[in-house]
Amino acid sequence: MKIGLYFGTYNPIHVGHLIIANHMAEFADLDQIWMVVTPHNPLKKKATLLDDHQRLQMVFLATEEYPKIKPSDIEFKLPQPNYTVITLAHLQEKYPNHEFSLIMGEDNLKTFHKWKNYEVILDNHDIYVYPRISDEPENIELKSHPKIHIIDAPIVEISSTFIRNSIKEGKNIQPLLPPKVWEYIDHNNFYKK
Repeated sequence: MKIGLYFGTYNPIHVGHLIIANHMAEFADLDQIWMVVTPHNPLKKKATLLDDHQRLQMVFLATEEYPKIKPSDIEFKLPQPNYTVITLAHLQEKYPNHEFSLIMGEDNLKTFHKWKNYEVILDNHDIYVYPRISDEPENIELKSHPKIHIIDAPIVEISSTFIRNSIKEGKNIQPLLPPKVWEYIDHNNFYKK
């Protein structure tokens, strides 16, 4: 089975994430998309994150009606802060019959050469890239690599930061969230302070 791993803090998960995940599930040659909830991105301050299990619950609520999209807490069990290369090795060991690929935005591809052991990832895994608007210069060498697959997915310019800030300001951003995620956030008064 070909699994696309779509990593994120999902703080919160929003319709943009679902649009990309569903597009990859339907239009790339992947059997399933696993939305890997990252407990702590080494590049983000942990204090701004909701509890790991609350974010996993939101991903579960958002994806339960999409049979090809699954929430994953695989990184919760790994030492923190974690790196993608470690997660991939762990998954390959745990699921030897699956073929794991990465899903990333074009903005991340431009800085992919800065990732820990990125060559090891590229040697062993395909990378599916969706378009993003970014000021970073293009990495032509990486873009033409045989393991890199540029997917003509919709460009979605919604960010979790924008959603958190808007909730804090009392704005109605309900259309940007899956209905069950909106209800969960509203019921628990998340992001209001």
